[in-house]
Order: sequence, then C-alpha cells, then structure tokens
Amino acid sequence: MNKKVAFHTLGCKLNFAETSSIAKQLSDEGFVKVRAGEEADICVVNTCSVTDSADNKCRQAIKRLRRQHPNALMIVTGCYAQLKPAEVSAIEGVDLVLGANEKFDLLEHLRKMKTTSKEEIFHSDILKTNEFKPACSRDGRTRFFLKVQDGCDYFCTYCTIPFARGKSRNASIAETVKAAQQAIAEGAKEIVLSGVNTGDFGKSTSEKFSDLVKTLDDLPDDVRFRISSVEPNLLTDELITFIAQSKRFMPHFHIPLQAGSNEMLTLMKRRYTTEFFAEKIQTIRKKIPDVFIGVDVIVGARGETAELFEKSKHFIETLDISQLHVFTYSERAGTKMLEITDEIVPLAERKKRSEILHKISDKKTKSFYEKQIGKTAKVLWESRKNNENMVGFTENYIRVEAPLNKEYINTVQVISLGNWNEDKTTLISV
Repeated sequence: MNKKVAFHTLGCKLNFAETSSIAKQLSDEGFVKVRAGEEADICVVNTCSVTDSADNKCRQAIKRLRRQHPNALMIVTGCYAQLKPAEVSAIEGVDLVLGANEKFDLLEHLRKMKTTSKEEIFHSDILKTNEFKPACSRDGRTRFFLKVQDGCDYFCTYCTIPFARGKSRNASIAETVKAAQQAIAEGAKEIVLSGVNTGDFGKSTSEKFSDLVKTLDDLPDDVRFRISSVEPNLLTDELITFIAQSKRFMPHFHIPLQAGSNEMLTLMKRRYTTEFFAEKIQTIRKKIPDVFIGVDVIVGARGETAELFEKSKHFIETLDISQLHVFTYSERAGTKMLEITDEIVPLAERKKRSEILHKISDKKTKSFYEKQIGKTAKVLWESRKNNENMVGFTENYIRVEAPLNKEYINTVQVISLGNWNEDKTTLISV
C-alpha cells in the first residue's frame, strides 16, 4: 500500500513553492497525498520563522497534526527548523528535523530512516551553500509561483532570513525560462516570480534580473507575469521603463520600505533613503499611472521613538501607493537590532502603531480602487469563489467579482469595472 502524506506549509509563497516541489518528488515515488478524514503515515511541516508569532504558529501546527495523525512520522523543515533545530526536535512527536538545504533531500532521508529512528536532526550551515534548488507551486489552477532566487546578502539588523536561507543564489536565465515554460505547459495563466531578494537574481550566475524579465517577456505563450517583491535599490529605472511597455509583465510592484525615516533606515541598515524611495514611487507612477504599488513597512522596531514613528507615518501618507503590508516588529535572536537598548517599544505600543498604519493602508487602497471605477480592464478569472461569485484580478491587481460562469475560469476577459461589493473589498464586473 502506498504511504499517505499530509503537508502543512506556513509563511511565504516561497515555502509553498518548495513544499509543492517536495510533494512532487514523493508523488513520483508512489506516495499519495492524504485525503480529508484519512490518517497519514507521514506529516511534513514546512515552517516559517520571520517572527516569534510565526514560531508559535509552527509549534501549534505540529501539535495539531500530531493529534490528527498520532501514528504518523513527523518531519519538520523550513526556516524554523534551520534556525532552531534543537528547539524543534524537542517538540513532542517530532521524529525528523531537516534544515533549509536538507529539505530537498527528504525522500532520501525517508529511505534511510529505520523504524527505531527518533528525533534525528540533519542541519548544515546554510550560509556555506551555493546550490540553488528550483521550486514552483500553483495557487488553484490559474496562478503559479515560480522560485527564481533564494537567500539574501543584506543582513538587515532586524532580520534572520540570511541565517535561515543563506546567501543570494539563483539558477541561470535559461534554466528559469525552462521552468516557466513547464508551468505554462501545466496550465499557468499567470506566473509570479518569487524569491527572498528577487531583484538580486543573477548574482550567482553573472546575469541580470532585467535580462530575465526581458527574456520571459518574449515568450510566445499567452501568460501574465508578476514580480513578487523588489528592493527599491534594485528596482532600476530601466526595469520600470520596460515593464511600462511590457507585453507580459503586469503593472504591479511590491516594494519594501520598512521605515519612513532616514534615522530608522540607518538603524536597520537599509540601502536607500526616504528621498530615494519617494523618487522611485514618483518615477513608477509617472511612467505607469494606473500601477498598483504595495509597500512593506515595520512598526515598533528598537530605536523607533514616538517622534520617528510620527515622521514615518507622515512620510507614508505622502506616498502615492496602493496598499501597505504592515509588520509588527518582533525580537529575533542573533540580530544586530538587539544591541539597541535605549529605545525599546512596548508591545502594546507596537500594536497601536500597526493599527494606525493599517487604517492609512485601507484609505489608500480604497482611493486607488475608486479611481479605477468605470474603466475597462482585463481580468483573469480564478477558480476561487466568493459565495456564488467568481473572483479575479485585473492587470493592475484590482480584485473583481462577478456571477460564477465556469467557462470563464482560467481565462482573461475584458470587463468594465463597477462599484464596490457589499464588503467594500472588491469591485464588481459590469
């Protein structure tokens, strides 16, 4: 009988892409994905560790899966397993811990494991690895997330990602294009280029991210591309200009800001100033007026005084952006920010500041959406449904809904954008 496997993934789209690739490896060897209500023989948990809350969610997921599948072999991998392997191994019920690089050898570890093996840890120094492991996952039948880059060389003072994922590395443009073509052959209508520091693509192969974008843009296939996130210092004017007239790449940018004051950017060891960031946003908006711009920001980091938060808040209010992704600062062992001892923001104040920025984000998103009402747009309808409605996204990432028509799923339709739906979260196709 084929062994049944339950997968649980936490964290970023990169993790989901990697879990998908691991699942395919196991499927090719005869393992089957467990169905609802069945008990698994093996549980694989791919973890996140971007915050303390993420660690806690991982622990909860492991314990929940142990209750659901009491006789299963419990395998834990991902960033939490890489950063704190002994802590993960100590969780009751965990049988095997695989570090970030070892996760792709899961099948080999399964072959070697004996029934008496318990609480084994396989964990190497991820900072020494030069190997890039490709991965791709699908979100329903429509959107695919293609891993094009891994690791980061920036070592920002608040962040553990370089210690969890290693240094920046990637496959070649030729290999990446081949992976994209495979996703298209499997039915992808939209591919999101994903990475830890996506714009750093090419560093390990002496190539350029802009050249990857141009090569993908020349593919003859009917497919849309998006870029998951690009550091502002890597988002070149050349790339912005190209995407403005691109055939395949959507007018949609996701750009990390992290702090809206130069004082905090310096403490965080970011590689730009607020003036540079503002100019970048202006350049994008000038070249692509209807572009969707999402921005990451962290609140409550050490050193962020009340005055600096107000300065950051004011700066963000001046930016012509579409949405904020607000992250509440979390203390991370091993980071340089812990050396700052004179200004520690209480957790309650961090949450308060987060709520303030979320309100600013809601206002900006509503304003952006309202400017689109009455315009004609191309929507890729997705298999996800909201009650009796189907949903989809325009080229510039406006969420749209319409009465369900199964023939439209996974196709691009030209529509007119109507007003808000009842929840004030989505525009209606008319």
